Amino acid sequence: MGDPIARNLHKAGMAVTVYCRTPATRQAFRGSGIAVSDSAVNAIQASDTTILLVPSGQDVDQVLGRGTHGRIPFSLDGKTIILMATVAPSYSRDLASAVVEAGGRYIEAPLSGSRAPAESAQLVVLASAPEDAWIGDAMPVFDAIGKRVLRCGTVPTAMRMKLANQLLLIATFEAISEATHFARESGLAVNLFLEMAMAGPLANDVLRMKAPKLLVDDFEQQAPIRHVFKDIGLVCDEAEQRGLWLPIARANRDLFELAMRRGQANDDAIGIVKVLRNHEAA
Repeated sequence: MGDPIARNLHKAGMAVTVYCRTPATRQAFRGSGIAVSDSAVNAIQASDTTILLVPSGQDVDQVLGRGTHGRIPFSLDGKTIILMATVAPSYSRDLASAVVEAGGRYIEAPLSGSRAPAESAQLVVLASAPEDAWIGDAMPVFDAIGKRVLRCGTVPTAMRMKLANQLLLIATFEAISEATHFARESGLAVNLFLEMAMAGPLANDVLRMKAPKLLVDDFEQQAPIRHVFKDIGLVCDEAEQRGLWLPIARANRDLFELAMRRGQANDDAIGIVKVLRNHEAA
């Protein structure tokens, strides 16, 4: 989602510098009016505020050059770091300490929404920071990319809020896929089943987005299985640390892990329907 977020910030009149680890992605910004940096450090130094939007904490460490000591090896004096990746709450807390130690300000701001809401600047931003005023200063950034900002309190409350959201979202992906699989294998007209679902009390944006894809077995990624598996793993890890029993989350972790082992990392989340089909066929 970094591409549409950067473009919406630029559209809002902000001077934007991007760094992308993939050369082809960097090339896509050429001629857009958005500056392209040759390194993460240079992009950070060129900006007052930096958004980190990479898949995992390990990727964040790589971008920031954090070694086993966990420190950031350059100054962040006068700079704000906004983490929009979904990571373990404990990791976000540690990163906050590292950013402040390097002289910067830290905001965790995971997002609710996928690429389509990102393109239309309709994301929901969940924000936490060591000091609430830091969130207030970042509001022009959030307003340029989202429709609502929820101030969740101190770090890592926003990250825990994101995990709760992902628990619900991933269960919805699975339920839609499984119900459609059941309808198809029961001899029902899948188009009528999905039409009924979208006309009833369970209709929602996720169903409206996924129903057309399920109807034609379109598994091109919107929310890829590799990200879903990572997020449900974070949910289960956090639950286990707190002594919580989440049976459906655990079942979904196993299901998406099986999809990963079958080479479906780049399929959309609804691609787990292939696991259901193959399991029954076996």
